[in-house]
Amino acid sequence: MKQLFIVIFSLIAFSIRVDAQPEKSGTILFESTFDPAILTAANGIKLSSEAAARMPKSSVNNFELKFDQLHASYKQKDGSQKGGRYNGLGVFGGGFSRDYYYNFQDHKLIQAFALNDTLFLMEDKMGLLPEMKFGTGQVVPVIEYIKTDEVKQILGFTCHQVIAKTTVKHQIIGVEKEITEEVTLWYTDELGFSFSPNPVLWTQGAVLAIESKGTHIEAKNIHYKDIKAEDVDLPENGILISQEQLHIKLDLRRKLTRLSRNGSWN
Repeated sequence: MKQLFIVIFSLIAFSIRVDAQPEKSGTILFESTFDPAILTAANGIKLSSEAAARMPKSSVNNFELKFDQLHASYKQKDGSQKGGRYNGLGVFGGGFSRDYYYNFQDHKLIQAFALNDTLFLMEDKMGLLPEMKFGTGQVVPVIEYIKTDEVKQILGFTCHQVIAKTTVKHQIIGVEKEITEEVTLWYTDELGFSFSPNPVLWTQGAVLAIESKGTHIEAKNIHYKDIKAEDVDLPENGILISQEQLHIKLDLRRKLTRLSRNGSWN
């Protein structure tokens, strides 16, 4: 009888432990807001009433992270755009809109984007600036990550604060000046995978919020469910491209734009 009781108790304990395990697949909805007026004010720029009236209004976009145990995809939700065309990627994420595909097992990140009506796939790395150049005359920023003791809850997950301090040198009226910006990241290790709405800004875990001047990206809800393979697999019609090849294409496009505007390559 005693042995039977031990067996029953062990089965109950095992059942409780299994039920307590975190879910392994689902979707996380992110909301990205961008307010150019706040950005302008934060940079100490004073605008006339006429200029302020012409400034674009704030924009709100929703992005969705779909994940399972091995893969994930991060894309803008169709029809979610309100008030502007900001792509939600914040620092170093400008330009064309991109989707991101994660392979947790192989620690790979692929970004997918359309350029000249062609879908390209390019391998990327989290927490690192792109290897490609930022453009003629532009200097690559330096990023320093500073971990703090601050924590807060997002969707029930304990998130830790990291300050990303970016520094870049610019020539302003012939004088070199160092410009520093700070971006706040909130990440959690409780989801069991690595992710960031902006892969450049990442140190560890899953980043659930990014805060900077005029920009706020935060996870708003999580829904555990089965995910279809086609939702997280790479597009079959994508063409692989390296960062150097992309730089060449973008540089050529810039030159063609200048040529059409003023008849000169320079």
